[in-house]
Amino acid sequence: MKKLIALLLLAVCQLSAGYALSARQVLDKCAQTLNAPEGLQADFSMTSAQYGSASGTIAIKGRKFHASTPMASMWFDGTTQWTYMKKNDEVSVTTPTETQLQAFNPYNFINIYKKGYKQTMTTSATAYTVHLTAEKQGARLKELFITVDKKSYQPSEVKLLQGTKWTTFTISNLRKVSLADAAFRFNSKDFPTAEVIDLR
Repeated sequence: MKKLIALLLLAVCQLSAGYALSARQVLDKCAQTLNAPEGLQADFSMTSAQYGSASGTIAIKGRKFHASTPMASMWFDGTTQWTYMKKNDEVSVTTPTETQLQAFNPYNFINIYKKGYKQTMTTSATAYTVHLTAEKQGARLKELFITVDKKSYQPSEVKLLQGTKWTTFTISNLRKVSLADAAFRFNSKDFPTAEVIDLR
């Protein structure tokens, strides 16, 4: 009888292990929730040893994003990035790298996790936390921790290491919205006095 119970328990454990999601599968499911052709919007707060603290809203549509805080606004249309600093009334225009995009767009992990990073995962009662570690020693983005809700597969926190400095994004109130492509480009009519500095 004891052997039968032990065999049943072993079978249950093996079945449970078979249904357990891998870190890659969790991120795949998370990426699917962020794949809204019409667009997504969320609230966020950022704490960074390099950039300080800020909170605001972020909108995304594919690779495009627009982030807004009381101090600054940023637009990225897939190629060009505009950064408006309210204090200086200046707009910087750049062509950012993937690493630079990651520093300001917490959702950019959906474009990089599939290649060049080792993946491990821990779980809690309500969330998965995926740990990405760069395979190349010289990578500028060395580590990421992505916390994903178990029910919705929405990311609630993204923590990333650039050099020796950590940046943490906390994300809430994620919802689908309809966004025109123009929402991801700087419109000079909205900032008529701003000085535009082209750094491309």
